[in-house]
Amino acid sequence: MRADYVIIGAGSAGCAIAYRLAEAGKSVIVIEHGGSDAGPFIQMPGALSFPMNMPRYDWGFRSEPELHLNNRRIATPRGKVIGGSSSINGMVYVRGHARDFDTWADMGATGWSFADVLPYFKRMETWHDGGHGGDPAWRGSDGPLHVSRGARDNLLTRAFVEAGHQAGYPVTGDYNGPQQEGFGPMEATIWRGRRWSAANAYLRPALKRRNCTMIHGFARRIVIENNRATGVEIARRGRLKTISATAEVIVAASSINSPKLLMLSGIGPATHLENHGIDVIADRSGVGQNLQDHLEIYVQMSAIQPVSLFRYWNLPGKAYVGARWLFNGTGPGASNQFESAGFIRSAAGIEYPDIQYHFLPLAVRYDGQVAAGGHGFQAHVGPMRSRARGAVTLNSADPMVPPAIRFNYMSHPEDWAEFRTCIRLTREIFAQPAFAPFAGHEIQPGAQVETDEELNAAIRDHVESAFHPCGTCRMGRADDPGAVVDPQCRVIGVDNLRLADSSVFPQITNGNLNAPSIMVGEKAADHILGRTPLSPEITEPWINPAWRTAQR
Repeated sequence: MRADYVIIGAGSAGCAIAYRLAEAGKSVIVIEHGGSDAGPFIQMPGALSFPMNMPRYDWGFRSEPELHLNNRRIATPRGKVIGGSSSINGMVYVRGHARDFDTWADMGATGWSFADVLPYFKRMETWHDGGHGGDPAWRGSDGPLHVSRGARDNLLTRAFVEAGHQAGYPVTGDYNGPQQEGFGPMEATIWRGRRWSAANAYLRPALKRRNCTMIHGFARRIVIENNRATGVEIARRGRLKTISATAEVIVAASSINSPKLLMLSGIGPATHLENHGIDVIADRSGVGQNLQDHLEIYVQMSAIQPVSLFRYWNLPGKAYVGARWLFNGTGPGASNQFESAGFIRSAAGIEYPDIQYHFLPLAVRYDGQVAAGGHGFQAHVGPMRSRARGAVTLNSADPMVPPAIRFNYMSHPEDWAEFRTCIRLTREIFAQPAFAPFAGHEIQPGAQVETDEELNAAIRDHVESAFHPCGTCRMGRADDPGAVVDPQCRVIGVDNLRLADSSVFPQITNGNLNAPSIMVGEKAADHILGRTPLSPEITEPWINPAWRTAQR
């Protein structure tokens, strides 16, 4: 089989690229190892804890033992299903702060400043503001990706925003608009009570065109002849097969599998490849390096009134939620329940937010295990810009062997101070009058955990990944020895090969990564098609005027 373009991975970026290339009349083949996303476990937003814990939908990666986290191996779920991680994630929609993308440009990703990427964020989305405010000039109105807000009818959800305001922080009507800093409604890729994944938004419309096809297979390596990518070798139904690309091969396989695939194909650090008996085609030291992620801790409180989602945490309650969603797409199952958010600065002198909050009106683990004690609520909180850097490396030249993932979490001394600040600021918010009618005792880490040493121990025991790995094939100048792709997403050193997914992020963005990953796919598609990028929109975000001297 052959096509103009062969895309490896039907995830957030890959689906967007397939849609835009097929729309332009190019022939496209998408290779995806995962299967169907049909069924309530994926499509029902309230069931979000299930798919990322199911081997059917998740690659099942785990980090190597993390030295600074009591040698814990941290779960690193990645979607093994059409839609990729957009089909198993928490559906939270965050573009990132404008300064994140300006930083990308400063780091060598020319043409990826906020002014450059804002038109692509607008092109990709249809925004439903739900009457909560925001500036429509910053948002899209006719894109494939529906972005909505929850009903926010739970008393705890509204109390969280009010408590943030009482603590002295601003309220924002749209953190994806001019003002990220503050507390306000959270946005999600949910539409009419259904997960609006990249598969629903982009892939299914693309596959309706005759010029776009999807093949289920396991990509083993990129076929490179005379320094030119010509196709992809896949394993399918027990046989090896080559899918040929007459124009380009595009890698969009995730920040874990994309560097792995490059290295298996001879693109990466020469010594590492030689140690695994792989012929070196392009010596690129940056492949697999620069791995970044967000860590978070759940600050959990018991509730003294029966106002949390715990009322549904029994067999009749779950049956009611499921039946209501199945029959009319409404009720608790139609929301991811992350309906209020916060972005704040940890200290004076920090220009824009470096702490994120997800609020949940239930005390529960991400694997769906509810906290002991019944009714409760929690804030997921963590720093946005850790200085820790890790790597994805090969364990074997056998494509079926998972790579080694080392995040080096908490390896920088400032990581500890930042996390302690996160916990203390969260406690202050939960102590505000807005929570007085509801808040009981602190479940985790526990009110008795107060000193730096005690907080550090809790952090070691309880922090978890927010599942935002990125940066392992970073974008930069073509003459930057650590860069893997240039600003047009071309893999440096090999012709007719591009890479576009969260791997290319020079630095992690504020918040969840699905939105910027899709944006990368949208913008990369224009580069692939040789089109002039959308015209930059010069606009300035709101920056707290007192940021130099005040924390809030």
